[in-house]
Amino acid sequence: MSGDNVLGARTPLDSRAGTGTARTGTTDPGTAVEPLLRVRDLTVTLPRAGRDIRLVDGVGLDVRPGEVLGIAGESGSGKTVTGMTLVGLGPDRASVTGSVRFDGRELVGLPDKEWERVRGRDIAVVFQDPSSALHPMLTVGRQITDHVRRHQGVSRKQAAARAAELLDLVRIPGGNSAAARYPHQFSGGMRQRIAIASALACGPRLLIADEPTTALDVTVQAGIVELLDELRRETGMAVVMVTHDLGVLSSVADRISVFYSGRVIETGTVGEVIGAPQHPYTRGLLQALPHASLGERSAVGHAVPLRPIPGSAPAADAPLPGCPFHPRCSSAVDGCARTRPVPVSIGPARTVACVLAEPGTARPADSPATAPAPARRKA
Repeated sequence: MSGDNVLGARTPLDSRAGTGTARTGTTDPGTAVEPLLRVRDLTVTLPRAGRDIRLVDGVGLDVRPGEVLGIAGESGSGKTVTGMTLVGLGPDRASVTGSVRFDGRELVGLPDKEWERVRGRDIAVVFQDPSSALHPMLTVGRQITDHVRRHQGVSRKQAAARAAELLDLVRIPGGNSAAARYPHQFSGGMRQRIAIASALACGPRLLIADEPTTALDVTVQAGIVELLDELRRETGMAVVMVTHDLGVLSSVADRISVFYSGRVIETGTVGEVIGAPQHPYTRGLLQALPHASLGERSAVGHAVPLRPIPGSAPAADAPLPGCPFHPRCSSAVDGCARTRPVPVSIGPARTVACVLAEPGTARPADSPATAPAPARRKA
């Protein structure tokens, strides 16, 4: 059986919409459990042409032990820069301010030698492209054993046994024979599994997965998502999954933070964000998903077309006054072009950065308080 086979049927996008409940083994955001990762007012600026460009603008996040936090948004929304900054791999020459506390320890400003002790051991990363993440001239076993020996100081024999164990954990068949092969001898999906095995080598407490399924076909993508969820359940590690696809997050995340123009514009449980989105941008993302029209037909029998969000996000070096989404927003009201909204709490661990969420603000007639859940798939 191929290592790319799906490990289980992927949960449809709409099957959890509106539930607002955490999955088995996860932490309810309303409880008093302290976050493993706490991010406050994270700002990343990059000098360019004599001025500072804000790539990330005052981001706040919480990730609890054993929880999967999804970070979603279009390309250029700041989600990948945020994810890489969390592990000290932000852009060269960038200035980072704010606070990133991991298990109570401040990581902003951490010296490089200290980062080498944290990255790969306590916090690990799975990159978007496994072909560039894996060295083409080294066997996959060597890449995993070097990682283990560096951080844990074990013998070569112990590291080799650990490599075989990890390959088995991520469903790569062959054990020692697989460890002796090179990355090019595996399919794209299996290379991603190997990259995940390498990230898990030292038993991290937090995994940052940056677009781990983007380069894979749909069947393999579902298998990788299912694998990450199973590993999270088995190991108890927390996961931050960065992706542009809310459909992927619907089947694996506990909570979702939606990014736009370097800021968090909506946060809530997966059921809240997908089943009852409050920001016009979040509603637009959902309406642009193929899942939203699957099986749905119009009165004349034609498939309901997707509804793309018009226009494009503003460039980081050309920020707009007021709400950065207002030029693309059909629900914009007076003041959206002048005042930049701040996140407003509308429930336990539920925030929205939109004037329409603020008390006393009248909604336009075409701006529903909630978006309907996507049509259910036919059996």
